[in-house]
Amino acid sequence: MLFNAITNMCVDYTVLIVGGGLAGLTAALHLNKLGIDVAVIEKEDYPHHKVCGEYISNEVLPYLKWLDLDISVLHPTSINKFQISTIKGKVASCTLPQGGFGVSRFTLDRFLFQQLALKGVSVIKDTVEEVTFSEDRFTVTTLENKKFTARHVLGAFGKRANLDLKTKRTFTKQKAPFLGVKAHYTGVFDDNLVALHNFDGGYCGVSKVENNIINICYLANYKSFKKYKNIYAYQDQVLKKNPHLKDILDKSSIVFEEPISISQVSFNDKKNVENHVLMIGDTAGLIHPLCGNGMAMAIHSAKIASEFIVEFTAGKIKSRQALEDLYSKKWDRIFGLRIKLGRFISKILNNPTAANLALSSLAHFPFLLKQIIKHTHGKPIPIYGDKHKN
Repeated sequence: MLFNAITNMCVDYTVLIVGGGLAGLTAALHLNKLGIDVAVIEKEDYPHHKVCGEYISNEVLPYLKWLDLDISVLHPTSINKFQISTIKGKVASCTLPQGGFGVSRFTLDRFLFQQLALKGVSVIKDTVEEVTFSEDRFTVTTLENKKFTARHVLGAFGKRANLDLKTKRTFTKQKAPFLGVKAHYTGVFDDNLVALHNFDGGYCGVSKVENNIINICYLANYKSFKKYKNIYAYQDQVLKKNPHLKDILDKSSIVFEEPISISQVSFNDKKNVENHVLMIGDTAGLIHPLCGNGMAMAIHSAKIASEFIVEFTAGKIKSRQALEDLYSKKWDRIFGLRIKLGRFISKILNNPTAANLALSSLAHFPFLLKQIIKHTHGKPIPIYGDKHKN
């Protein structure tokens, strides 16, 4: 799939989105639907695989419908059960109050990109080198020496990027000890289940996506991982100590040539507004895999930022400072508790004694697990006209 060609002249937009992942593409669709001049800059070709759990809560469905996106054409799996286990194999499980669906980022991002192409929205293949703000406008410079100006910039460049380092974002100065690994497999696994299995130094999510493929994605402490010569040795000697993971991995065959990975994954606090750029998706804050809902969070954050930009453009928000304050406060209100709860649960599960005690309690009292899920998932995302409800 080809990107739109852009000449070396300076091009001006109302909104420029840096990063064309799930959050960036969703925001572009939203803004375009409401008549806002928008473009996306993305450094990678479409489609490509990403390290991602690939489970999405059904809370996003009303919003996707408003965006005129029919996800059913992607043939996602329908997921309504959740399971979590300790290293020793102790299990707690429950039904998911809202349910969800499984779809690969390869398929979903390609679908969203195609929708933008049909609407004539520019998606520019390039790498952003610098974003500056002066006299109430942004100037964006790329690796290919192109320059763009915009009234607003949305940061959607993922978990960790060179742009984070160049702009000296605070979280980049803190330890980022985690490594993310993902691959697709064929094998036997329940279509309607999303599972999270604990192992020494991390967590592994397992669920199905389209075409009967099993997505296995895990987060590992790099300190423990580097003791082993490669990913396969680590999986054999660490992940498989959890009997549930051993059973899944032993009965599955990898589809990828090799697993894909991302290093320096950070769950430290991030500012959701930096140098007047509104951050969305993982760029604003990475939700812990224990919350199991990062994709829904990315979609929802794109909606929130887009709505405020639309209101600002219409003159309903009177200043850029007011825009930034409104976005930051709403982001914190919608996602802050989920992120804190994920960190708290992580601390418990990193202690084997506490983990077994906690999961024993959850196994005997499944309603407690449902309450945790309720507080780490959002309510159905309201349609545009009801935005102030959530």
